[in-house]
Amino acid sequence: MQHQYIVRETGEIVSERLIADRFIDVLYNRLREQAPALFRALTSERVSSLLGFLNFDCTLPGESRRGQALLSRMGVDEGECLEPQHGFATPRQVFERKIRYWDCRPMDPDPEAVVAPADAKVLIGSLAESPELFVKEKFFSVPELLGEDLPWHPFFAGGDFAIFRLTPDKYHYNHVPVSGEVIDFYQLDGRYHSCNPRAQIALASLHAKNRREVTVIDTDVPGGSNIGLVAMIEVVALMIGDIVQCYSASGYDEPQPVTKGMRLDKGCPKSLYRPGSSTDILLFQRDAVTFCDDLARNRCRRDVRSRFSLGLGQPLVETDVRVRSTVAWKRPAAADPASPFGPCERSRGEAPGNSRIPAACRQARPLYSLPQVHALP
Repeated sequence: MQHQYIVRETGEIVSERLIADRFIDVLYNRLREQAPALFRALTSERVSSLLGFLNFDCTLPGESRRGQALLSRMGVDEGECLEPQHGFATPRQVFERKIRYWDCRPMDPDPEAVVAPADAKVLIGSLAESPELFVKEKFFSVPELLGEDLPWHPFFAGGDFAIFRLTPDKYHYNHVPVSGEVIDFYQLDGRYHSCNPRAQIALASLHAKNRREVTVIDTDVPGGSNIGLVAMIEVVALMIGDIVQCYSASGYDEPQPVTKGMRLDKGCPKSLYRPGSSTDILLFQRDAVTFCDDLARNRCRRDVRSRFSLGLGQPLVETDVRVRSTVAWKRPAAADPASPFGPCERSRGEAPGNSRIPAACRQARPLYSLPQVHALP
């Protein structure tokens, strides 16, 4: 089954070469039903870490140039990399490469722009469109994704989302999509399912079943993006053994773990996936943002053979975007509150502060100071 996406810069329709696609087909469409114990073992942390080691770290004698060969095979622009080509001895070093993002991933300085957290294929949507069929039963349940026993999921009811699927060839640092203050950060345990589109169609709410780290950002602070609360969920996948929180305010200098109360500036490196495929999910509050028009148009294209479209019976097409490129804007006050899709126009003349947060959420803001037993130190 073919899977295509659209390249944002050129508009080109590309057929994706999905790694280990036949194995994923057997794993999720046969073993999951016929050998559930084996399926659970293959999606466990131990097996995922072993597969990661064999694929990314294990270098046999005479394979000292394995990393350099992979760099060339993936078509990575060596001019973007901070390290010289001879510094990549293993595939892991290729996947964890640093780039000159300040030069090769420019960012709109407008504070009301929301930027992509990663080099990834993005799928946008609304939690208010058809939450039972489209979101809850297939991609994720918001309470399950954020933690049903934690206070955050009601804040995003009826909001909007963007799913960023990172593939192994991508730059694997995540960057901050908005500016604001971290009001909660915690980890939720889970499995290590593949983020292959075939797996996402086969297993409902896959992202909420994987191990993940959640960062809740209040953007209604001085110097913030002023779009209310934003949840950034970083989800592991098959062969992704770790998410390293390493926020740097300048370049990659002085990395530090993300903690509650920390100020995050849009566009700065936040974390690193080690390595393979993985997923970032952004959740926005209701009526907070308007997605860029090209992403909305691409999502509904019927001439693109997307597995999501074929599997879910409606056009759902991904767009390949670059980290720090604009994906949404703060929604103008006059925008249609029923739709998060429309032209990416800068809103002007809106009052700053909490105007984009529903009154019920403003009244509930004391929740921010409650101790969170799931929060990481």
